[in-house]
Amino acid sequence: MLHITKDTGLDYNSSKQSPRAYAIEVDHLSKSFKGKLEDVKAVNQISFGIERGEIFGLLGPNGAGKSTLISMLTGILSPTSGNAYIGGHSIIDDLQPVKEMMSVCPQEPALYKFLSGMANIEFFGKMYLMSDEQITRRAEELLRQLGLFDFKDRLVRAYSGGMLRQLSLIVSLISDPDILFLDEPTVGMDPRNRRKVWDFLGNINSPEKTIILTTHYIEEAEALCNRVAIIDFGELLALASPAELIKKYDVDNLEDVFMEITGRSIMEGSY
Repeated sequence: MLHITKDTGLDYNSSKQSPRAYAIEVDHLSKSFKGKLEDVKAVNQISFGIERGEIFGLLGPNGAGKSTLISMLTGILSPTSGNAYIGGHSIIDDLQPVKEMMSVCPQEPALYKFLSGMANIEFFGKMYLMSDEQITRRAEELLRQLGLFDFKDRLVRAYSGGMLRQLSLIVSLISDPDILFLDEPTVGMDPRNRRKVWDFLGNINSPEKTIILTTHYIEEAEALCNRVAIIDFGELLALASPAELIKKYDVDNLEDVFMEITGRSIMEGSY
């Protein structure tokens, strides 16, 4: 049976409160695209807050609006209406400091395949104006944690798919950002490497680092996320911790919650 409900779990006051209580505040954010007959609302009046130090999950099948929402929060797309505040800075009026405090690990690794893993890390570290010493120290730490240190001098074109995604994660973390967006970071990984990444993300999580995770793996959200937002057809339908949602809908897991709320599987329409 289809249950559509806006169960946000959040008594959301307007973003005018000060000082800001959240690392990220999304305030009635919308994005529409021109269609042949009418505008298509990819994101429709979404509001929520993400607490500092939280691992926050965005769940929804392809086409739900997750990528559009993240594109607005990271400054790639401009909202049609509404606003969002990251570290207290508006994504509309004050985007530069927003970009300086965040990093994005994209779904498709954006790496130079004819450079070594270490050369890729150094290249992106230089883009953040890091010194050679800072890059070397930070890179060695991250490479060892993800088990790639022995492969740092290998050309990226010789990396496996799982290694590519792990290196992409390292590149996104080289500047030690306060806010990290992860778009399907473990897709295509074997179970062993996926759990290695889960352990890694759990270890780097801290009160100073906020992580926003999109995933089609329900068990990933259950294992990592303090709270999850369920989004479908551009609407925010539910927001709470995985345990709270499972208890509320009296089901066995988050996948069953998703089915109850949306009437379809999270994998529907995914690859």
